[in-house]
Amino acid sequence: MIKTVLGALNGGFLQTLKLFAVTLAGALPLGLLLSFCSMSRFKPLKWLTRTLVWIVRGTPLMLQLLILYYVPGVLLGTSPWAPGESGRFLASAIAFILNYAFYFSEIFRAGIEGVPKGQQEAAQVLGLTGPQTFFHVTLLQMVKRIVPPLSNEVITLVKDTSLASVIGTVEMFTRAKQIVASPNTPGMLALAAAGLFYYVFNYIVAFAMERAERSLAYYQ
Repeated sequence: MIKTVLGALNGGFLQTLKLFAVTLAGALPLGLLLSFCSMSRFKPLKWLTRTLVWIVRGTPLMLQLLILYYVPGVLLGTSPWAPGESGRFLASAIAFILNYAFYFSEIFRAGIEGVPKGQQEAAQVLGLTGPQTFFHVTLLQMVKRIVPPLSNEVITLVKDTSLASVIGTVEMFTRAKQIVASPNTPGMLALAAAGLFYYVFNYIVAFAMERAERSLAYYQ
């Protein structure tokens, strides 16, 4: 019985892992781009970005998933998402990427603005261009500053992947619910196994982020 439950959860875990990886791959660069927009000297772009940040951060991710998956179909008369698991996964990935990109953008913005202005001025005195100053001076110090808050968001992402079940994405939590609903299966065993999967995954991610933070502690 235990082997059957773990085997059923493995497929869901692969989807969870895939959603986690896709979200990070899309949200990190998009978040950096949004942070530039929120610091832009072009006021309309700056205030539009900050307004979107407040909207995304102020509403539940579950609600954003439901809106993204169902509302386009209502407005267009037909769903833009492919039928089956592929369409649900794509909608989940887009919702997660957008949500976490806006969260990451505020972390990146705080990290960039936290670098002393004097260092940027010193780089200009040395003849560095704007891009050179950013990549060789600002970016390296920003990364060191943002790792702790970024770690919290990445760890939260591991658990948030379970929210994709609200639109039927067959990730690990969905698999666990399906096992619980099936006859002659001990529900507590499936839920305990799913909890163990999440815990181990979270531990690995937290350990990796802690090692990254230690590697950036140059002066300690």
